[in-house]
Amino acid sequence: MTVPRHDAVPTGPSRRSVLAAAGLTAAGVAFQGSLGAASAAAAAAPAIFYSPHQDDEAIGMAGSILEHKAAGRPVYLVLVSKGENGGIAQHLNETPCFLGDKCSAPGHRHDLGWQETWPTPEVVSARTSEFNLSAKAIGVDKVINFKLSDNAYGTDSEYNTFVQAIMGKVRTLAQQYPGASHKFTAGWLDTTDPTKPTNATHKACSDAAYWLMKNGELKDVRFNHIYTYEAFSRDQRNRGADYVLNIPSSHMAKKRAAILAYNTWDPNRNLYTTGYHSVPTMLEEAYNDPREFVYALPSNYKPGRGN
Repeated sequence: MTVPRHDAVPTGPSRRSVLAAAGLTAAGVAFQGSLGAASAAAAAAPAIFYSPHQDDEAIGMAGSILEHKAAGRPVYLVLVSKGENGGIAQHLNETPCFLGDKCSAPGHRHDLGWQETWPTPEVVSARTSEFNLSAKAIGVDKVINFKLSDNAYGTDSEYNTFVQAIMGKVRTLAQQYPGASHKFTAGWLDTTDPTKPTNATHKACSDAAYWLMKNGELKDVRFNHIYTYEAFSRDQRNRGADYVLNIPSSHMAKKRAAILAYNTWDPNRNLYTTGYHSVPTMLEEAYNDPREFVYALPSNYKPGRGN
């Protein structure tokens, strides 16, 4: 089943998130922004999810986020990188669309004239609009944007600097929210082809978690496998997972709404289906597979982009 083309995604908070917000307000918690961001005064330590790019949270984390919310935990969602991507700009500057009838642009046409070279400002802006819409569909309690330039694909020095930058931001959150759990992507596994290198940005995120755990700065850490939805057939996706989350239908409906945020064409809201023009297969497979796959860091983990 293909992810439906969509021109509107529910933008209001879920009943659960409204009730959670009301309870926290009664407890004297300050709120900021449209998502009802809870401060450190929240009674329960938050579960903090780190999405390397805009769309990773919808593909492989939304069910886990909703599981934590159902357990009464406040959930904070972090966007790690800006998501600069010239390939997405190229797709949206071209007509006819390579997606064919799957494209949600009117007439499947889009000659947007976006900048295709670094730092692709239109792509960053549109992808972040989709990310924020996805976060609303899931009902997270707070969105945090690190706004880090995605230098994982630069030189080795730039990669290492990027890892250090992530570590610094995560360290600040760990100090601000003692007792929080931290959920990253399984960067050492995140590739669409197991015979090829992993996604460097995802690997940088798991490297940052590795060093912080090694230093004793993070304790409660898990990793969600994102690329499994494209790398493996459905009967192989649970391979090696420490925990397979079977997502309840009520949570799956919200996860699908989050995925639809990435296939919504609504220029008035700065929505241009950048996610679907980037990773259509992963979004489609995640839309139709009511499972997520969670890992602990392996004992033989090797940090570095090339591992």
